[in-house]
Order: sequence, then structure tokens, then C-alpha cells
Amino acid sequence: MAKMIVTDLDDTLLRTDKTISQYTIEIIKKVRDKGIKFIFATARGGSTENLIPWDLFNGYVLMNGAKAYIDNMLVYDKTIPATIYIPLLQNLSSNGLKVAAEINGVHHANFNVKEKWKYIDNFIVTDYRDIEDGADKLYAIIENKLQVNLINSILPAEVYLNLSRDNLAMIMHKEAKKINGILEIAKKFNIEKDDIIAFGDDINDKEMLLGCGTSVAMGNAIGDIRSIASFICDRNDNDGVAKWLQENILNQQEE
Repeated sequence: MAKMIVTDLDDTLLRTDKTISQYTIEIIKKVRDKGIKFIFATARGGSTENLIPWDLFNGYVLMNGAKAYIDNMLVYDKTIPATIYIPLLQNLSSNGLKVAAEINGVHHANFNVKEKWKYIDNFIVTDYRDIEDGADKLYAIIENKLQVNLINSILPAEVYLNLSRDNLAMIMHKEAKKINGILEIAKKFNIEKDDIIAFGDDINDKEMLLGCGTSVAMGNAIGDIRSIASFICDRNDNDGVAKWLQENILNQQEE
């Protein structure tokens, strides 16, 4: 029997228009009523508050694992020191890349972030000379393959690069991974990894899916994710997560 459910947000729990259906909300509540913990793990930071009610979950992992929380209490923190990321972003900026550092929910970028993502208002255009705080996440907008080669050629050893299918390069602390934050939350709840069911769709969900007891790929997931999953559920726009949980968790317990 599952003791914890963890799900990605974009193109997984959320529909393509970034909404969550009332049906899915009700299924999450019913799963939690069974005593099963329910958390989400996302590459997003503070922007999730505008998309989904955090109080619907027992915990959450933000920025691909840079930070993990239980009931708003920080339990895992892997930020990137300014001495490491500032020279990197300045170098990439001088080579024409659009880059940003997300620090405590604020995007410190060399471009107008709102032109890329209309829902983001909390950004500051900067050249990074006056920043001292550690960054939760770095990212670059990839416009051609040569830019990926450039990032890899100068990437510090303390961080790693993760490419998403929407041409976004995310740069994280080497220990900031979804699975690490998930397992830290599970440890606090005294839950073994074999008792966790994970849902995902993209490459940054791979370690999460491989590291949990049961893995479920979305019907809209990329091929690499579908190939490693224990199960395939319906697409995100068809409430795939909620349908799978109703059929395999809620209905099974009622029989």
C-alpha cells in the first residue's frame, strides 16, 4: 500500500493551461483522508503559489530539489553560492544568453522575464555586480545548440545542467535534485522509498521516478520517461494523475 504520493506539476498534475481541475482537487483530498501523504515536486519556485493551493499538500519540493518543505517548514536546502554563479551568469550574459538566478522567489535576470512568462512579476533586471545571496536555481533560455555547448564548457563542478523540452536550461546545486528533497520529506514522515508513488512527464523527473517504489508516466510524457515507468496513465489534460489514483488507490481500497 502506498504511503506517499509525489507528483510533478507542469504537464503532469496541472493541465496545459496551468489550471488544476476540481475533480483532481477532490481526489487529492480523498487520498489524504486515507492517511496517505501527498506532495508535489517541481522545477518552479514561488510561482507555484499562483497556480495551486499549497495547503492541499503535506509538503513540496521546489526548484528541482533546491528546497523541500513540510507544512511550510524548510527541511532541505541546497542553494548555489554567489561566488560560484555570478561569474557563470556574467560570462553567459556576455555571450548573448538570456539568464537568471532565482533567489527567494525573485528572478534576477539580464532580460525582461515578463516578456517570456506573463505571470511572473517578481523580477529584477541586473548585471549581477551587486548580488551576494545564494541562488536557489539558475536558468538560461536556449535558442540554439551551441549555447548548450557553451554552458557545459564553463559549468562549475559544484552544479549540474538539466535541459527541459521547452528549451530551458536549469542549473542547480549538484545535490539539489527532486529525489533528494522527496526522500528527505519521506524520512521525516518515516516512509520508505518503496512506499512512494511518483508521477512525471519530463527529463527532470527521471531520477524521481527511478528513485521511488512505483513510477507513473503521463500519457503526454516524453519517450525516455515513458520507457522507465512502471505504469502509464492518461494525459495531463484528461486528469491522468487523479484518474490513476482513483482506479488504483481509492477504488482498490474500497473493494
